Amino acid sequence: MMLLRQFNGFIFWSLLAYLGCIDKLYAEESHDKAPDKPSIQLASTLQKPVADITEYLVSEKLDGVRGHWDGKFMYSRSGRKIAVPAWFVKGFPNYSLDGELWIKRGAFEQVSAIVRKSQATKEEWQTVKFMVFDLPGEASVFELRYHRAVKELSHISPYLKVITQYQVENYQSLDTDLQEVIAKGGEGLMLHKKSAFYTAGRSKDIVKVKPFDDAEAKVIGYSPGKGRFSGMMGALIVKNKQGKTFNLGTGFTLEQRQSPPRIGSLVTYKYYGLTQKGTPRFASFLRVRKAQ
Repeated sequence: MMLLRQFNGFIFWSLLAYLGCIDKLYAEESHDKAPDKPSIQLASTLQKPVADITEYLVSEKLDGVRGHWDGKFMYSRSGRKIAVPAWFVKGFPNYSLDGELWIKRGAFEQVSAIVRKSQATKEEWQTVKFMVFDLPGEASVFELRYHRAVKELSHISPYLKVITQYQVENYQSLDTDLQEVIAKGGEGLMLHKKSAFYTAGRSKDIVKVKPFDDAEAKVIGYSPGKGRFSGMMGALIVKNKQGKTFNLGTGFTLEQRQSPPRIGSLVTYKYYGLTQKGTPRFASFLRVRKAQ
């Protein structure tokens, strides 16, 4: 956290709102296309701390699969219909909801696998919740949209939950909350400007607060493993969008080392700033990017 103490003496976070990087791809179950790609709101990059933190509501950033409920069906961010069981969405409202299909912290791969299946089992879907964070069709500011969501959606289905939004008084409190979420295995926090209206596309009124950057790179080769990883993949050789080539040697399970991402595939990695040469510092593998 030392680097972020440069922000006017505030105890801040190591990265604020790295939203311009590629968000994780949200998986889908069906090849059916929605009539149009959902007009969902996306978070944007913030170049400096917000002027007044009290103008925002704070929520945990969930490690799930983005979902758009249009009142009848569930769609992915790319517009593909998700084959959600009828019993799962029973009781859902007839108006649009924006949220995340989520299981628990650190379970992105599990929920992603369930959502991609054409026929996941009932037992699998019973582990999932649709965590609502906005009402796209509501023509009011975010604070009022949130209150409406809490009032109307809190008790209509065991598989639908409204993500808790709250206010902090200063950056010290925000930093404390961020560290607690990270310590529990969470990804970070989200800031929603209370006075903002819902607008499709990138919005500067939604800010990610994460302790690291993430980005994508293409796999161009492998380095062999040594020691306990002998006979497996030791590191991926990757090239990012800036043309920088580097190794990703941490963040893998043994299964991933035995069957690494294929050459040409895109992977998401996390890192903590850049070296003097412009390569990601302490880069670590997160996941393979799924095709939309």
